[in-house]
Amino acid sequence: MKKPVSFLFSIFIAMLSVVYGQKSVVEDNMADAKATAETKALFYNLKNLSGKGALFGQQDALMYGVGWKGEYDMSDVKLITGSHPAMFGWDLESIAKDGTEENQIQNAEKLKGYCLQAFKMGGVNTLSWHVQNFVTGKNFYDTTKCVSLILPGGEKHREFTRSLDKVALLIKSLKTEKGVAVPVIFRPFHENTGNWFWWGKPFCTAQEYKTLWQFTVQYLRDKKQVHNIIYAYSPDRISGNFANYMERYPGDGFVDVLGFDDYYDFKDLHDEQSIDLAVKSIGQICAYAISKNKVAALTETGQEKLVQPKWFTTVFNKIMNDAEASKISYLMVWRNAHTGHFYSPYPGQQSEDDFKDFYNDPKTIFLKDLGNIYSLKQLGLLPN
Repeated sequence: MKKPVSFLFSIFIAMLSVVYGQKSVVEDNMADAKATAETKALFYNLKNLSGKGALFGQQDALMYGVGWKGEYDMSDVKLITGSHPAMFGWDLESIAKDGTEENQIQNAEKLKGYCLQAFKMGGVNTLSWHVQNFVTGKNFYDTTKCVSLILPGGEKHREFTRSLDKVALLIKSLKTEKGVAVPVIFRPFHENTGNWFWWGKPFCTAQEYKTLWQFTVQYLRDKKQVHNIIYAYSPDRISGNFANYMERYPGDGFVDVLGFDDYYDFKDLHDEQSIDLAVKSIGQICAYAISKNKVAALTETGQEKLVQPKWFTTVFNKIMNDAEASKISYLMVWRNAHTGHFYSPYPGQQSEDDFKDFYNDPKTIFLKDLGNIYSLKQLGLLPN
């Protein structure tokens, strides 16, 4: 048994308040009041985790790992711990960009298969969107002015809505054989405080960015009637300056998860000042999220190639030992592509033992620790 029974029992007791009269809290604080029952349950259960534990997730975990690709029910995380991560990150780039319709359909079907697989296992899906520049047709790193031109009235607005139509079609198609819509956490236009994407801070005004985000939510939620989405806002590192975080925040009515991405501050365990600053930032975001009945998360982080073997336990302990930062509900690391680009250990890698210690920490939540996180009747954390 990995998790102490007392830990699980306390969470179960806390969840009883949902069943007895607090369901309105969910609807009142979500961006989509018409969200499906499973989507509402996921939102509330993530929110209720605050201060009790954090789900661990990884990008593309089921698709491939170091030395393998396309093998069913495999992940590098599972090869080390015996359990998949609790959260699975995917990207929508391949289904919404220009290209042959046949390729887009094939990519959408492949992505749909992974999302359904993760859901049926009891895991949580989160979708990022490295979307092409609609002005030049080049990739997301092309910073040619774009945002103002894809807003309503802009000359490239129709191109943008065509891509949103593809996103809506994919997410609405995520249904089980019984017709249950699979909830997803949608995290578009991320790291918007940086200068590397066309939606970044130097390339659009704060108001343009807010309008872009708000239009996206309204288009998917109201026009396309997609109701299985939890919306996550995730700028890049804020260096302890919460005003930077809020400068482009699109508003409580359009956001469910408040997160941020931070690789830089966690890249060197010897740089305690940067780590402390990142932990402070997490705490600031947690405090605001909790005050608004939202979910707080570290939406992307990690150390490429894990050159310091104690990275996972050191960083997680720093976060969990902070009174505010410890209230995050989940953290995600990036993908394992090959030996030159990976963020979780693979068998034989020097961080393997540390990652097992991270897995065995009572406050880390992997797939084996989850019961039914899509039910309001229970949080669903069960002992192994």
